[in-house]
Amino acid sequence: MSNTSSTSTTTSGNTQRSQRELWAAIIVAVIGLPAAFGFARAMADGETRRHEAPVRAMIGNQAFEQLAMGLKTPLHYYGDELSAPDFELQDQQGRPFKLSQLRGKVVVMNFWTITCQPCVEEMPSLVQLAGLAQDMPDLEVISVTSDKKWSDVETLFPPDSRLTVLFDPEKKIMRDKYGSRMFPETWVIDKNGVIRLRVDGPRTWSSPLALDAIRTFM
Repeated sequence: MSNTSSTSTTTSGNTQRSQRELWAAIIVAVIGLPAAFGFARAMADGETRRHEAPVRAMIGNQAFEQLAMGLKTPLHYYGDELSAPDFELQDQQGRPFKLSQLRGKVVVMNFWTITCQPCVEEMPSLVQLAGLAQDMPDLEVISVTSDKKWSDVETLFPPDSRLTVLFDPEKKIMRDKYGSRMFPETWVIDKNGVIRLRVDGPRTWSSPLALDAIRTFM
């Protein structure tokens, strides 16, 4: 009789202990799941911020926030809703050049003219970027000028320059197709021919910051 009572007491004790352990596990889960979710969300937000940081720095935090919400700003563009209009122009060697022939690459395209002093000051960094692009097969750098011919601008470029220079003296591409009204203006177009970024005003395009911004679209 005492053995039966002892067994029953032990079983009851084990059951109560199991229930306590189960409830403890449930409480830990209830408390822990939101914390884990919050941690994962914080990690994801941190990665997004890290990815966005170079572009934010290029165009300014206020403009970035407005553009990210779909609002228009006086300067710059950031998005993925506009296809880059195709065009054909002549390069510095008189050869026809079409934008669509670069499909499959990220394109950095700069609009400028030699009478624009900020454009002239910015140009060496684009020449350097074009040189760096030799080791980046997914990147192409081109410049479109409203000047008439190569002899008008060639003094800006070293003999070994890898930058493709295109001529649009009537501004049929810059003004009529892309709506540009100021120089310099630089566009980043992704591999699918979608405009992802427009930066108004000069930048140092060969800087680590600019390279990081460009890489976000590669």
